[in-house]
Parts: sequence; structure tokens; C-alpha cells
Amino acid sequence: MDPIKASSTPQETKLHFLDYWRIIRIRKTVILAVFFLVVITATLVTLILPEQYSSTAKIQVERDQTDIPGINESRVAGGYDPYFIQTEFELIQSEVLLNIVITNLDLNAVFGKKFGNPGPLLTTQTLQYLRGHLVLRPVRSTSLIEITFFSDSNKEAADLANAIASAYHDYRLEERTRLTTGGIDALEKRFKQQSKDVDAAAKKLDELREQLKIPDTVVNENGPAVLMTADTLRRLVGIKIESRANLLVQETLLNELRAKMTNYGPEKLAQAIPSSVPDIQLGSLMEQLTMAEQALVLKGQELGTQNVEVRKVIAQVKDLQDKITNRVYGVIEGLDLKVKSLQQGLAGLEADVAQAETNDIETAKRSRPYFEKKSELEDLKRFRQILSMKMETEKMERVLPKTTMAKIIEPAHASDRPVRPNKTLNIALGIIIGLVVGIGLAFFIEYLDTSVKTIDDVERSLQSPVLGVIPQNVGLLLEEGAESPHAEAYRVLRTNLLFSRKDDKLNTVAVVSAGAGEGKSTTVFNLAVVFAQSGVRTLVVDSDLRRPTLHKMLKVTNNLGLTNYLLRQNTLEEVIQTSTLPTLDFMPSGKLPSSSLGILSSAQMRDLIMELKRRYDFVFFDSPPIMGVSDASILASEVDMTLQVIQYRRYPQPMNIRAKQVIEKVGGNLIGIVLNNINMSQDENYYYYSGYYHEYYSRNDDQEEGKVEPGSNKEKNKPAEPLA
Repeated sequence: MDPIKASSTPQETKLHFLDYWRIIRIRKTVILAVFFLVVITATLVTLILPEQYSSTAKIQVERDQTDIPGINESRVAGGYDPYFIQTEFELIQSEVLLNIVITNLDLNAVFGKKFGNPGPLLTTQTLQYLRGHLVLRPVRSTSLIEITFFSDSNKEAADLANAIASAYHDYRLEERTRLTTGGIDALEKRFKQQSKDVDAAAKKLDELREQLKIPDTVVNENGPAVLMTADTLRRLVGIKIESRANLLVQETLLNELRAKMTNYGPEKLAQAIPSSVPDIQLGSLMEQLTMAEQALVLKGQELGTQNVEVRKVIAQVKDLQDKITNRVYGVIEGLDLKVKSLQQGLAGLEADVAQAETNDIETAKRSRPYFEKKSELEDLKRFRQILSMKMETEKMERVLPKTTMAKIIEPAHASDRPVRPNKTLNIALGIIIGLVVGIGLAFFIEYLDTSVKTIDDVERSLQSPVLGVIPQNVGLLLEEGAESPHAEAYRVLRTNLLFSRKDDKLNTVAVVSAGAGEGKSTTVFNLAVVFAQSGVRTLVVDSDLRRPTLHKMLKVTNNLGLTNYLLRQNTLEEVIQTSTLPTLDFMPSGKLPSSSLGILSSAQMRDLIMELKRRYDFVFFDSPPIMGVSDASILASEVDMTLQVIQYRRYPQPMNIRAKQVIEKVGGNLIGIVLNNINMSQDENYYYYSGYYHEYYSRNDDQEEGKVEPGSNKEKNKPAEPLA
């Protein structure tokens, strides 16, 4: 027969707030246990802890500097420096600083008496105590540090906080003074040595000047005067350049005049010479010639050329022309002599310059050691001057006030109320932490728990419908009666089972489970009772041959039963027993011989099932766990329908999935799942079954029974109750 399967499409799971609330309700025992444990522990620890007082001293810390800027010091306002603050933190709680506090207050002896020690404490023990009770906190974005000390005495807390602040203040000032004094001593020592080096270098310089005969006798602030050889050389070079330029001008003029003399004659040249070569005599002759020519023109027009006066003037003009010609030749000759003279003078200057250059090179070579030593002396003097300025600056800064380096802003005061333990805060934190840890542990346990928790878990993982939901602490319906509040859950299961059949001829049902203790035997017995109470002829067969339990529920003997019939020891009528319910019969398991373990797979068993199908309207078979032995899988393959019982929160889901796969592999017809042992009071997902159904049917059960006859078709076709 084909098994009835649910839709193969997995349902999408969405967590709702009620899912979280369900976990909290189910795991409330764990949550409450952890909560009370944490709260009680926190309360006891808070009450047991001794009271402690705290006092805080606030100090301002700055870098090493004076209250006013020193010489050559530019004071720039600095911002918050976390590295500097952290460095001062380490300094305050360092062994060096705390040892000062220990010494000043004789804390070894004080704490020795306080803690009942026969003698003073060791310094390491006192140091450890101070560090354990000292808390340093920076004031955000400032250069302020809060020094807080905790103690069981408010006076001791204030005294130690102030002592640590004062020790830090004094240590900073003393350390800066010590470093400054040491620096000044080092500078003075170096200054004395530098002065000695300067004196030695000056003495050596004088010796070199005398030895090398350096004419460096004039010395001023800026250095030595210029040497004579260098001055002479510069002067000669200047004269040489000037003479060469003059010679070039004169040569050019001479050449031009000679060229014009050749081309135009002395008469034309006489007109140009006065503008190029000033000559007083030539200029006078030219003026006389001009006047004579003018007189000749005037008299010649007036008296004629034959006149004696005119002839005298003509003779005078000719004489002047001859003189001008001669003077022109004389100027050119004089200019030629001047050029030659300049050439000779330039040659002499070049010789003098060459000699001066030679002398200058020799002098520079000879005086080089002197000037090198002189430069070295100047460097030594400059460095001595720097040392002197630095030394004087440090001496001045040593005497300047330095109160801003470490300043106690607020001294510590003894408090009236203890700060530890904070009972309200500790208990409140205990409550909060207890809730958080308890809920967190509950969710963690829930996460680790892979067992079946909801109907959705079953339908999602097994892909099979849930036909019934059975609550916790269900008793035997045969004893509780039809009006039992638990009977309705089995009536729902009965109705869903009837509607799950494809054929009314399917009337044999095997009830199986993956593991032991899932309530399989109780489920099959109560389900059979519900069928019998409706007037249906019902038989319950205890086919769990390993651990039979149904005979105990009916309180009958198990001496004769299924095994006796299958071994042909007794007839069917002999092994079937009746119950107090007329429509309910029972077949015990009987005693199982050790040599007949595979008896359920025999042909006799199949014949028995066919015979029981004919005699009864419904036959229910109890079975052992399907994951333990093969009997359950054999039964599942031989009966018409199979129900799988899964106990709420017992076995992991993979185990239940494996049980379902075993049923399907042997050809069993798995029609649905029964979810058993549900805690209705804790899980609101199942309130519908324990609340609504119980209330509804308790009011209408009598009316429904009056209208529907047990076992009738109307009873069988009654609509199935919906599942959550």
C-alpha cells in the first residue's frame, strides 16, 4: 500500500516573539535556578565584603616648564596629550614614587600593626597593597589626574591620596632641579675646556703668523684686513684693463686719420681732426684761415685780384694753408707716438700683473696653514659663546618658579559614607546578570536540544502530518472513563486516523516509535479504548515480545498470547481475552521462547492478521522500538497502516527521521505522527488542545452522544478536529 505522505515542499520557519516566550516558559526552571543562584551569591558577597571608603585628590600635570617663558623660549599652548598623561600614570604608581610615600609615612610599620603582623611589612608587600587600592583616572580632554585611594578607614584613604599627590608634586620639582643642576655642571665643565682650547688655538695662531711672516696685523670684529699683495694685484689689473682700452681707442683713431689722409688729403682731414683730436694750434690756424678767406672774398670783389692788398691776402691764405697741412701731419705723428707709448706702457703693466699674480699665489700657499688655524679659532670662539649663553639660560631657568608642572588642584578629604560595596548596585547587577545568564543558558540549552518541540518541527523534518497531540500525565482511559479530560485528545486522533484512510477496509494499525519510553504502549491502548467506546469492535494485540506491558494495564495474565498462537500451541479463542469494555478485546504477547525471535515474520503471523481483519472492525498492534529490533519494521510491512509516536523533547530529530525512513523502506503505510507527552501548561502552542477542546466538549459531550450513535456511519464521517 502506498504511504500517505505530506507535501514535499518544506515549510518556511519564521521565529515569532511567542517562540521566544515559549522557550522561556519551558526553560523557566533553569532560568529561575540560575537567577536565584546569581542573585543570592551577589547578595551574600555584597553583605560579606568589608566596607571601604575612598578619597580623591586632583592634580594638574604639565610638561617640564617654568611658569614664565625663559630666554629664547617660545611658549605655545599645548593640547591634551594622552601619551604624556599615560606616562604620568605609570610614574604615579611606579615603585620609585610609592617608595617615597612608604618612607615618608613609615607605612611598613603602620600596615604591620594594622594587619596584625608581628613586625613591619616588607616593602614589596606594602607596595602591592598600595597599588591594589590605588585608582588613577584622567579628567577627559584636560591635563588633570584624579588620584583615588580606597581603604577601610576614611582618614587613611584621604591621607594616602594626599601623600601620593604631594610625593608626585615634590618628585617632579626635585627631578627637574636635579636635572637642571646636573646640566649646568656639565655645561660649566665643557665651557672651561672650551676656553682652554681657544687659548691654545690663539697661541698657535700667533706662532704661525710669526713663523710664516703673514702680514695679517690688522684684526677687527669681522676678521683680518686685506693683505698688501692682493690689493696691489687688484690695482695693477685695473690699470692694465684701463690702458688696454685707451690703447685700443688711440690705435683706432690713428688708423682712421691715416685712411682719410690718404683718401681726402690734409685739407679735408683738417676739418675732422678738431672733433677727434682736440688741438688748440690747429684750431687757431683754421680760424685764421677762415677769416683770411672771408677778407679775400670781400677785397677781391671790391679791389680786384691785381690789387696789392688783395695779393697780400692771397699770400696770407696760402701761408695758412701750408701751416695747417704741416700741423695735420704733426697731429698724426703725435698720435702715432702716443700709441707707441701706450703699447710700451701696457707691456710693462702686463709684466707687473704677471709678477703680482705669481707673488699672490706664493703668498696664499705659504699662508694657508695660518688662515686654516685662524678659521678653527673662530669656530672655537663661536662654540664657547654658545656654551656661555646656554649656561646662563639654564642658570636663569633654574631659579624661575615651576609651580605649573605639578599642581594640587583639590586635596583629598575624608568621606563619611563608604563607597564599597555598593549594595544597591551589586544586587541590581546580580538581578540583571542572573536574568541575562539564565535566559542565555535557556536559549543555549534550547539550541543544543535537537528533539521535537512543535508540530512545525515534525512536519518540517519528517514531511508527515501530525494526527494527534497527547498531553502529559495521561492515564488509562479505561479507568478514567469517557468523560476524562484526556479522552478528547484520543478522539481527535481517532477522527484524524479515520479520515486519513484511503479505504474503509484498512483496519489494522501498528503503533511504532523510534526509541523506548515514548508512550507508544499507552497511546495504542487508549486509542483502542476510544475506538471501543464509540461502539467499534476493537482488538489490541501486544506484539512487543521483548517488553510486553499491555497486560499490566488490563491487569490480566500474560501466560497465553500471541506467541502461543503463532507456535500453534493454542487456538485464537484461547489467546484472546475480554475486558470490562464489551467492544474491546485483548491479545497478550505470551511467553517468547529464545529460539523463536523471528516469529513475527512467519506466514502464521500474516494469516493471523488476515483473520483478525475479518473478525474486528479495528485491530491495533503494539510494537517494540523500531530502531532497536526488527519486529516493529516487520509489523509495519504487514499491517494496513502505521502510526509513529514521537515523545515531546525526548529524542533528536535525526533519530525520528531515521525511524520514518525504516518504515518507508519496508513498505509500511505511515499515515501520520502522534506527538506525545506535551506539557500543555508550559507550551502555549498546544493550548488549543488542552483548553478549547476540553472546554468545548465538556459542555457538549452529552448533547453529541445523544445525537450520534456509537459506531454509526455518521460517527465515522464526523469532520476531523483541526490541528494546531
